[in-house]
Amino acid sequence: MNNSEAMDLVFWQVVSAYLFILVVLAIVHIKKIPRKKLIIISTLRMTLQLILVGYILIYIFDHPHPLLTVGIILFMLGFAIFNVYQRTKATIQLPLKKMIALAMVIGISISLTYMMLIVLQLDPWYDPRIFIPIGGMIIGKTMTGVALGVNNLIHGMRDQKDKVEGALMLGASPKQAAKSIINEAFDSAMLPTINAMVGMGIVFLPGMMTGQIIAGQQPVTAVKYQIAVMLGVAGTVSITVLIFLHLAYKSFFNEQKQFLLSKRNPSKGDKPVEFH
Repeated sequence: MNNSEAMDLVFWQVVSAYLFILVVLAIVHIKKIPRKKLIIISTLRMTLQLILVGYILIYIFDHPHPLLTVGIILFMLGFAIFNVYQRTKATIQLPLKKMIALAMVIGISISLTYMMLIVLQLDPWYDPRIFIPIGGMIIGKTMTGVALGVNNLIHGMRDQKDKVEGALMLGASPKQAAKSIINEAFDSAMLPTINAMVGMGIVFLPGMMTGQIIAGQQPVTAVKYQIAVMLGVAGTVSITVLIFLHLAYKSFFNEQKQFLLSKRNPSKGDKPVEFH
C-alpha cells in the first residue's frame, strides 16, 4: 500500500473483528456475569448507528451546507445533554436540567467558534469534513466531564450537609459554604481529560491521530491536529463545567440563603429528591 493512500477494509475483514465480541461473550458466560444481552444489544446498536452515520456523512460531505453542519452539531449537542441527564445518579428536576443544558450550550458554542474560526481557520467555516468530527469529539468529552461534575456536586452537597450548614451558621455566604464542594466537583470532572493528556503519545496514540495516520497523513501533521483538539477539549470541559457549577450551587439554597436539606430537591425547593 502506498503511504499516501488510505487503508480500506473489505467486508470480511470487518466481520472478522466481531470475533472479539464472541470472546467477550464467552468470558461473561463462563464467569456467569449477567451482561450477555447488554453486550449483544450494545454491539448491534453501535454497528447500526455507525453505518447510518456513515451514509449521512457521505451525503453531507457531498452536499456541504452551513445549515446541515450546524444541524448535525446541534443534534449531537442535544443528545449529549440528554445523556448527561441519564448518567446522573440522582433524580434531577427541570430547573437543574435547564442549568446543565445552558452551561453546555454556552461552553461548547464558545469553544467551537474559537476552535473553528481562530485555531483551525476553516474555509469555508462550515466545512463538514473537519467541523463535524472535531465538534463531535469535543462535545463527547465535555458530556463526560459535565456528567461527573453534576454527580459530584449533588452528592457532595448531600454528603457534606453538616459542613455546609455549619459554615452558614458561622456567617459564610452560600458561595463560601459550597466552595470546597464546587472545587472537588470541578477537579473530578477534569481528571479524565488530564489523565488522557498525561498518557497521550507514550501510553497510547489517540483516536484522531491514529485515524489520520492510517488515512495517509504525515505523523507530524496528525500530531498538530491532535494537540489542537486536545487543548480544545480541555478548555471546553473546564469552561462548561465551571459555568454549570456556578449556576447550579445556588439552587441548593433558598432566597434567605438557607441550605436546603439533602432530602429535599435543590432544584425545586421542597420537592423530594432520590439518590441511588
